[in-house]
Amino acid sequence: MIVGVDADFAGDFHGFLSDFAGGQISVFNERAGGGGGVTSAGADGGERLVGIDYIAGTRDEEGLALVGDKMLLMNDELTATIMYSIHRRSWVAKGDPIGPRSEHSELIWRFRELAEQYYGWPVFYQVSDDHASLYLDLGLTLLKLGEEARVRLADFSLDGNERNPLRNIQHHFQRMSCTFEVVSPDGVGALIGELRLVSDAWLAGKHAREKRFSVGYFHPEYLANCPVAVVRQEGRVLAFANIWRTELKEEMSVDLMRYLPDAPQHVMEYLFIELMLWGRDQGYAWFSLGMAPVSGESDRRLRPIWNRLGALVFRQGEHFYSFESLRQYKEKFNPEWVPRYLALPGGFALPQILNDIIYLISRDGNGLPQSQPRAGGD
Repeated sequence: MIVGVDADFAGDFHGFLSDFAGGQISVFNERAGGGGGVTSAGADGGERLVGIDYIAGTRDEEGLALVGDKMLLMNDELTATIMYSIHRRSWVAKGDPIGPRSEHSELIWRFRELAEQYYGWPVFYQVSDDHASLYLDLGLTLLKLGEEARVRLADFSLDGNERNPLRNIQHHFQRMSCTFEVVSPDGVGALIGELRLVSDAWLAGKHAREKRFSVGYFHPEYLANCPVAVVRQEGRVLAFANIWRTELKEEMSVDLMRYLPDAPQHVMEYLFIELMLWGRDQGYAWFSLGMAPVSGESDRRLRPIWNRLGALVFRQGEHFYSFESLRQYKEKFNPEWVPRYLALPGGFALPQILNDIIYLISRDGNGLPQSQPRAGGD
């Protein structure tokens, strides 16, 4: 089953993703009439809007399903999914499948068969090494993009000499009358105006534009699906980040990370410190800080050309919108590093696939899912 998520759906994410898993599919409005949800091809071939609720996953990136720029390939039981976008012949899945591990192999094979039905190339972006054998069985090549920084929250604290730098940042912001708060999804709507001011100023200050595919972008309905971490100074919003988390509390992280150009230095470190402490107290197991290049390898001229091209893809898609010093920045939080790969067909297709991924990440547009191509087309 293939569905496409509408960016205007404004329901709670964890409510959005258990009715669907339980098979309770409800028809909402026609797309042209407003409202939102997910689109699915009906038995008559026509498009309809359906609601989904919850897919049990252990990775926070299931929140990407609500960004609105990807389609979802579901298993027959509607308990597992692959998120993907298409550009030219590249069918690019974001991460490993979400849902029960027992469903992953079959879903990966179905994705390959679907792509090949339309003469496409199956590609899996930022996948884990514990799924490597599944992708190798498909005949794909693994290109190492970098390593993901994951903080074990049960062990995270500000105690001890090694935590002095983080503790000093916390005390510094407290002395400046700064406060930290996690705003629940139902309270985000009232803050959208302030958050938009921060976001617009951040983008302008970075001379950047919104990215797609591997990260979210500023959209009121998307943000209203997530809790939002906010740093204020005397009531003024200095910085914010929307929070991705899993229903089973296995992992949490942030997607958009925005702050005012005149905010005090280290404001994002302060937000991360307080958010990790909050997540630990809420019972979350891991906090993901996203990816960084492999230490000592980012600029080696003798690295294989595939790895250098992979670094280019990574440079385009990192949450922090900056490639330099990422590993050093994230090392402050004493994370565990785990590899992430790009699984793709080898040979002549590689340059085109990498260009297609860069397009999906960097494109402008409204973020709506692309239409399914016709068999035999390119």
